[in-house]
Formats: sequence, C-alpha cells, structure tokens
Amino acid sequence: MTPKKVEMGTLDERITGALVGAAVGDALGGPVEGYTPEQITERHGGRVHGVVGPWNGDAWRTARPIAPYHKGDGHVTDDTLMTHALIRVYTTVRDHLDAYAVAGHLVPDLMTTPRWIPELEAEALPLQRIFLAEKWLVTRLHYGHVDPREAGAGNIVNCGAAMYMAPVGLVNAANPAGAYTEALDVAGAHQSSYGREAAGVLAAGVAAACAPGATPDSVVTACLALAKDGTRDAIEAVCEVAARHSDFESALRPLREAVAPYDTVGPDYRTPSLGARRPSRLHSIEELPVALGMLLVSGGDFRHAVLGSVNYGRDCDSIATMAGALSGALGSEVPRDWAKTVEEASRLDLHAPATALAEVTREIFDRDVRRRRAHEAAYAALAGLPCSD
Repeated sequence: MTPKKVEMGTLDERITGALVGAAVGDALGGPVEGYTPEQITERHGGRVHGVVGPWNGDAWRTARPIAPYHKGDGHVTDDTLMTHALIRVYTTVRDHLDAYAVAGHLVPDLMTTPRWIPELEAEALPLQRIFLAEKWLVTRLHYGHVDPREAGAGNIVNCGAAMYMAPVGLVNAANPAGAYTEALDVAGAHQSSYGREAAGVLAAGVAAACAPGATPDSVVTACLALAKDGTRDAIEAVCEVAARHSDFESALRPLREAVAPYDTVGPDYRTPSLGARRPSRLHSIEELPVALGMLLVSGGDFRHAVLGSVNYGRDCDSIATMAGALSGALGSEVPRDWAKTVEEASRLDLHAPATALAEVTREIFDRDVRRRRAHEAAYAALAGLPCSD
C-alpha cells in the first residue's frame, strides 16, 4: 500500500491517539492471541479485519487454554488495565516516576481497589486478572520487601513491562532519551534483561512518534539509537525485512523468520522452549521488534499496523497494543467505530485517561523547565559564565 501522510497533531491529540490506539489494538488482538496466522485464517474464514468474538464461541467460560477470560467482543486485556493503572500513578505523583513509585502506588492500586474487568465481566481487584509475571510485582514488592530497583530480577523475561509503558513515552513526548531512561527505572521493579530493555525502547519509540514531523522511519531510528544488545539486533533485523514490504499479508512470515533467532519462546507459542524467557544479552522479546516492523510495513497507518499485528498471531494482543500506541502517537487516526465498540464492550472510558495524562504531562514539563533553569543558573555561577535572563 502507499504510505499515508502522517498529519501533525497537538499534544492532546497525540496522547489520545496513542492511548486509545493501544486499547483498540489490545482488544482486537485478544481473541486470537496464541495462535498462528494459518490457524487464525482457518478459524475466521480469512484474516481478521476488526472486532471478533471469542475463539471458542459461547464456550469461552470453560474452554482451555483461555478460560475463564472472555477474550473477544471488544474486551481489552491486562495490557490496557496495566496501562491505565500506570496513568493513575502519574496522576497521583504528578512528576516523573521511578521504581519506588511502582512500589508505593502501582502495587497498592492493583491490590486494594476493585475495578471493572472486561474479560471477567465483573468488578474485581486488578490483581485477580493480571498474570503471574505481573503478580510478581505484588509478591516481590509488597510481600518480599525487595528494593524496588532490583525487584524485577528473577521474574520471567517477557513483554510484561513493555506492554504498559506507552504512558512513559507520552509524558516524555519528543524526548526519546528521557523516556528510555525513565522507563528503565520504572520497569526495574517488574523486569530484568531484555524485558526491561524493551520497556525502555518502547517508551522511547512512543516519545519519538510524538515529535513534530515524525515518521515510522524516524521512530525506528530513535529506537535503534538507544536499544542495546539483542533488542537492538532484533529490531534492526526485523525492520530491514519490513522495509521490503508494503502489505502485512506478505510480511507475516518474513517478519517471524527475522525475529525467530532472537526469540526465546520458540516456534510453538503455547509450549515454550526450556530456555524461554530467561535473562540474556543475545535475545529480545518478540513483540516490540514485530510492532516496529508492522509500523514500517503500514507506513504509519493505524488500521494497517494493528491488523498486521493482530493477524501475526502469537502474542498479538501485546504486539497490536504497541503498534497501536506507536501509530496513534504518530497521528494516524484510530477508526471511530472500533474505538466506540471497544469502549462500550469493555465498559471503560478510553478518553478520560488520555485527558488526565495530558494535564499531568504539561505539569511535568513546566516543572522540568524550572529545574533546568535552576541548574543552568547554578552552573553559570559555578563556571563564572554570564547569567542569561
């Protein structure tokens, strides 16, 4: 397809696009998570082109391996629940976050405040929905009293932290290096190794996408400038392949082949290899490189990037969450009918978190300016430089 021109957008529009886009991608990918492109095609009589129902139809309550979660019909998953939880931490702290903010605010939020959980079709504690890799936060920080900066060590290395790190990129809009550094600190409470690295790079990519004049190429360039070790190698390999495709249909298998040498899960997503999800400087999570690859294949178009991610299969709800955040931050419009369906089905206001985060982002930026000016004045006095007004 011909890449669409990415329109300029205000800060509020970019934040809204990224957060609504991430939620929509999450909801579209949820019902086909864990399957191959071929299985998805067989189940749905072709590629998925929008919101679809549960994989097992009305038997979703008891059918393994998904039960008891109602994945499909526009329901968001834990990716969005965790993203919104992190935004609530920002609205409480109203400044940059670190691992201690995760311990002091995110963990209590997960443990103590019942919220509507779309996949459970009930009000429950978020802790009752999130998976073991996220429950690790509660185990280590609340019960284990581990130093928050080191609590991620020992957890399985997966996309658990990266999947909800878009708000860090938005708070640091147009500052990829700042987003990368902050996300690494925040994610240190949750992940180690290439899982933590992916969180930093995803935040950097979202921040880069917010910059005026940003393009898919400039986003990937910003990510490569900051990414380390296997994460950088995987992004480079996947994006080199993605650059040769303009339609996700032809890119599905080549992108998988490109990321496979760096992915520890192995060819059977539901039966990971013995070496899966262990710390390594040589490997990468699969989700981030593929999301960036789909961003390139789509030319930044939201619909194309998200549908490519969804039909890729495997951990496609998280891939589509990331692709949705990146393309939404670039300014590509999220289809209103998709957003409306997801919002109504999930019984969540997808716009309110964006409004709240935009307000906090402005406050943090103003505080950053004052801190920077104070540093400039102090340095000028220390170095004997003329003080600027």
